[in-house]
Amino acid sequence: MSVASRRVKTKIKPPKKHDQDTSINETWTQLSRAICEIHNHNASNLSFEENYRFAYNLVLHKHGDMLYKGVKSLVAENIDRLAENEVHPAFPERVSRDPAHQSQEGERLLKALRKVWDDHTGSMSKLRDILKYMDRVYTPSASVPVIWDAGLKIFHDHMITTAIRSHINEAILGQIQVEREGYAINRSAVKSCVDVLLQLNDGTDGQPISVYKNDLEPEVLKESDAFYQLEAQNLLESCDAPEYLRRVESRFSSEENRAHHYLSSQTAAPLKKILEDTLLAPHLNTILSMPNSGLDAMIDEEKENDLARLYRLFIMIPTGLPALRKALKVSVQRRGQEINAAAVQETEEAREQEHDADMDPKGKGKAKARPPRVQAVDVATSWVQSVLTLKDKFDRLWRSSFASDRDVETSLNEAFSSFINLNKRASEFISLFIDENLKKGLKGKTDQEMDAVLDKTIVVFRYVADKDIFERYYKNHLAKRLLYGRSVSDDAERGMLAKLKVECGYQFTQKLEGMFNDIKISADHMAAYSAKLTEDTSPELNISVTIMTSTFWPMNHPDSTCNLPEMMIKACKSFEAFYLSRHSGRRLTWQAGLGSADVRATFRAKKHDLNISTFALVILLLFEDLPEGEFLTYEEIAESTNLAQGELKRNLQSLACAKYKILKKHPPSRDVNVEDSFSFNHDFSAPLQRIKISTVSAKVESTEERKETENRIEEDRHHQAEACIVRIMKNRKHMTHNDLVNEVTRQLVGRFQPNPLTIKRRIESLIERDYLERCADRKSYNYLCNLDSCIPHLSSNIQYVH
Repeated sequence: MSVASRRVKTKIKPPKKHDQDTSINETWTQLSRAICEIHNHNASNLSFEENYRFAYNLVLHKHGDMLYKGVKSLVAENIDRLAENEVHPAFPERVSRDPAHQSQEGERLLKALRKVWDDHTGSMSKLRDILKYMDRVYTPSASVPVIWDAGLKIFHDHMITTAIRSHINEAILGQIQVEREGYAINRSAVKSCVDVLLQLNDGTDGQPISVYKNDLEPEVLKESDAFYQLEAQNLLESCDAPEYLRRVESRFSSEENRAHHYLSSQTAAPLKKILEDTLLAPHLNTILSMPNSGLDAMIDEEKENDLARLYRLFIMIPTGLPALRKALKVSVQRRGQEINAAAVQETEEAREQEHDADMDPKGKGKAKARPPRVQAVDVATSWVQSVLTLKDKFDRLWRSSFASDRDVETSLNEAFSSFINLNKRASEFISLFIDENLKKGLKGKTDQEMDAVLDKTIVVFRYVADKDIFERYYKNHLAKRLLYGRSVSDDAERGMLAKLKVECGYQFTQKLEGMFNDIKISADHMAAYSAKLTEDTSPELNISVTIMTSTFWPMNHPDSTCNLPEMMIKACKSFEAFYLSRHSGRRLTWQAGLGSADVRATFRAKKHDLNISTFALVILLLFEDLPEGEFLTYEEIAESTNLAQGELKRNLQSLACAKYKILKKHPPSRDVNVEDSFSFNHDFSAPLQRIKISTVSAKVESTEERKETENRIEEDRHHQAEACIVRIMKNRKHMTHNDLVNEVTRQLVGRFQPNPLTIKRRIESLIERDYLERCADRKSYNYLCNLDSCIPHLSSNIQYVH
């Protein structure tokens, strides 16, 4: 039998309430005394373990609320005491205009605040250690901040009052103002105070915001805006553009430095925005257009550092780069227009010199002025060289000052294209420039220097819109270089051709390559012909013939009608018989106007070897048997030679009125008239044995010739536009008017800029010839037939012989 036993709990009687309250009060009294000792900097005499136990017991016995509120009260009393004893006495006594005194007064207050803060945080750090159990147990359950956060809130409420806050803000703003005026300040004092304001929060717990952000930063930004508004006006009145930019860049640097060193990094962005909105954005055009120091002046003097500074500052703001691009474009266009105007003026001066040149009437030696044709070529080469110099200048600045910015490059290219295409003779000038360099300008230069010159010409050529005009001029100049053997280097010629092919494609250079091929084939023919003559008999007259395919070479050759001497006719027929014996189905047309001749002339002083045109030789042979003192009239020469009037006048002018006067003109003058007469100049003398006499006006087009060229180009454009339209419609079969015009423009823009009205007229012409038909909607077209069967194919077997 077992007996169940019941355990009885021992009842412990709680201590009497009176004794417990007494113990709690004594504990708090001792702890509060210790806290006061900590505030009085006497913590070294206290026992950490004992005070920790006091706080522990109070929380353990459910008196955490009393402890928490008591500690807060003691902390608040200490802060009030510190404010009264430390901060209030540091308030500035009077307003001073002396920056040094302002700096000292402000520094004293900021140091006082920092001293109080350090005192407070030092005390709170010790209290946090003592009250760790309270922070761990009481504060979470009571939903109150830990004692450290509560201490910060107390410091904010009791120290950063309205009066103290205003003085602190004024002190910091004063320090910033003094430093902006160029004086030194104690940055560490400002930074230490700013750090305090960054750790103290305004606002609710849900949206905490630091005192610095809520109170000080707006004041700093407001004062900065006012300061830099005034600063901008002062700088604009007292500085030129480079100095203004240096000052502005210095302000940007100093404000960024200020924000990161003793303000807050979060203030750097709004401060930068203020600088942009006050010093830069409103004054962009003023800076760029400052007289004698703006963008143009900096470019003229190549101030690369100042331009780089301008670029760095302008790209900071959205409107800066567009303003700079526009100003650069205007600057380039203005300089380009000056180059164009200078070319026009030089052209007019050359024309005036042509009429007013004071020539040597006796025909001995040189004329006092250069031949006008040489001056006309100089105008072209000078224009291209000026454009190249301007391009080199802006390319150098683009790389060194504008950081190779692609947007800036686009603006520069648009500006160059604009003013180059304003010069209606740009294509002719570029071709003349290349002609001069490939004839004599590249002589003695290395391959690298040669390529550099040719590359530069391609740069200018790239801007030309009407490349078909350039092609026509280049073909004429190339033909003369090849026919007269004037090219300084065959490699340079082919190198230029390769560059044009890369730039414009195979179709652009196809005929030019055909001209080179004709020269090569002609050399082979002449070698075979010379061998045949050597076998048969010794030739009475040595001739050199170039066979030119009519579709490759320029069609605007001089009128070749001329009464050649018998021996020349015999030599021509001999070669023609040789050539046709080797090639059947071909027809030769002799172009005597493109030929030249070497002849030895005897004068009283000595004999000279003359290099003259074929027409000039025919004229000069008329004076071979003419007795000394006799002369031939213009009419007699014209009747004997059967030359066209224009060719006759040019060749007589070359022989009688140019640098070397082989003939005498009666009466002496610059121009040749039908009433003039001519005689052989037996008294001619020159220091050179071999003399080259070029035909006057053979190189640069006259006004009439230029008009004729323009008409031919316009006619060629009509054919190109029609061919393009038919090619597109043959592929598409049906297109609307707008789509067809856009597509034709896109395909032709590589050669020239087509006019929509011209395209419309070509469409109308094709409709009339039944290549296209207009649809019922009157806004679209249909393709009707195959171009290959409707347009006759032109194949020429004509050969030009030079």
